[in-house]
Amino acid sequence: MRAAVLTEFGEPLEVREVADPEAAGGEVVVEVHAALVLPYAREVFSGERNYPLEPPVVPGLGGVGRVVRVGPDATRVHAGDLVWCDPTVRSRDDALTPDITLQGWSSRGTGGARLARSFPDGSFAELMRIPTENVYPLPAAAADDPARWSALGVHAVPYGGLLAGGLEAGETLLVSGATGNFGSSAVAVALAMGAGTVITPGRNRAALDLLADRFGARVRPVELGGDEEADRAAMSAAAGGPIDMVLDLLPPRAPSVATRAAVMTVREYGRVVLMGGVGMLGGADLALPYPWIMRNSVTVRGQWMGPRTANTGLIRLVRAGALDLGAERVERFGLDRVNAAIGYAAEHGGPFERTVLTPADSSP
Repeated sequence: MRAAVLTEFGEPLEVREVADPEAAGGEVVVEVHAALVLPYAREVFSGERNYPLEPPVVPGLGGVGRVVRVGPDATRVHAGDLVWCDPTVRSRDDALTPDITLQGWSSRGTGGARLARSFPDGSFAELMRIPTENVYPLPAAAADDPARWSALGVHAVPYGGLLAGGLEAGETLLVSGATGNFGSSAVAVALAMGAGTVITPGRNRAALDLLADRFGARVRPVELGGDEEADRAAMSAAAGGPIDMVLDLLPPRAPSVATRAAVMTVREYGRVVLMGGVGMLGGADLALPYPWIMRNSVTVRGQWMGPRTANTGLIRLVRAGALDLGAERVERFGLDRVNAAIGYAAEHGGPFERTVLTPADSSP
């Protein structure tokens, strides 16, 4: 098969022939029809983000494809099934605190690194080997445009955070980082889940207007000025009442004060979920006042990705029409143009912009 290989950090990916993967017990092999290229992929492959990939490796974070081979223990998955491939691979020998790797992308701790060596290669290839429990059936309609359905790879992130925070229908949510690729997804997913109001702070006026135009009065944009106290007051005022939950998805370059300003708008007994990258590239750590957290009974938790069941729930939201993939802007690239796709994604990382590789498609 053909695959795009990261041979060394800082070098372009190399498209070449590699051995076809085989499915052993607990595994399936999928023909990859669509694989999302994230806006920050160039930062990963350059080494700037210091992700624990071990070249040579086929990168790529999940995708949409058809099952071509299954292991002997598969009971529900069959060759020919159209599936979503969740890249969040969990170790099978600890149900309480499993090690995690994002196949073809990243991992957590020494256990996650060992797991990554078992499932190193991602979806920038014609075929991908993946654990059986990581494939999820898609509706037949997804076959009409697999590239559009590969956006599940973005939507799954905030969906996991919203589930972790227990978002309920009618609640008011503040999305910190709402104008980014993941943040704008959080707005769409939260509204699909029934959020009553979503506060969308940011500095990009055009992106704020896009969110307001797309979703209407349930979205309340707030243009930030950079003063922590003034920004916090503006966000609180926009809500017009208590803010039940804050979801932070700010990128690594964002200052921690921006996260703190958003977090401290939450009401008494409110919930805060941290899913962004603040502090990953250095800078001041997030400092929240102990007395404020304690006396207001605020729940603050981190969340990396989501539970396995989140995949089924997210697919259900799309199938029901609550989460609309049709309005997203999708740019497709053949496997031979993988480096062009990486560059394009870096320049087109705004709300609802998707860059997608189509490895199983022979056309450019």
